[in-house]
Amino acid sequence: MSDIAVTMIANLVVNNADEYRKYEKGFFPILKKHGGEFISYDDNSLHLEGESPLQGRIILFSFPSASAAQAWYADPDYQALSQHRRVGTVLKSLTMVNGLPPRN
Repeated sequence: MSDIAVTMIANLVVNNADEYRKYEKGFFPILKKHGGEFISYDDNSLHLEGESPLQGRIILFSFPSASAAQAWYADPDYQALSQHRRVGTVLKSLTMVNGLPPRN
């Protein structure tokens, strides 16, 4: 595993706001527990190029390393909480993007 920071990109469509709110309320403490930081979200992103415009909400958050991101995802508390997301949304994708290594 690398010590390079990673950015997570989630794309989901909310179809049950009450269930998704339960997920949102629990998301931030678990994110912070693993050193994660929330960056932004957008419900109306602008698709400029390519074949498949993203639908719904785009969410960006980061972790100090890939191992921290994987620990967050595997955390039993997160997996239990994610049941609300699974009921309240259609997850189109969750992608981990590696940051650039430090330049000398």
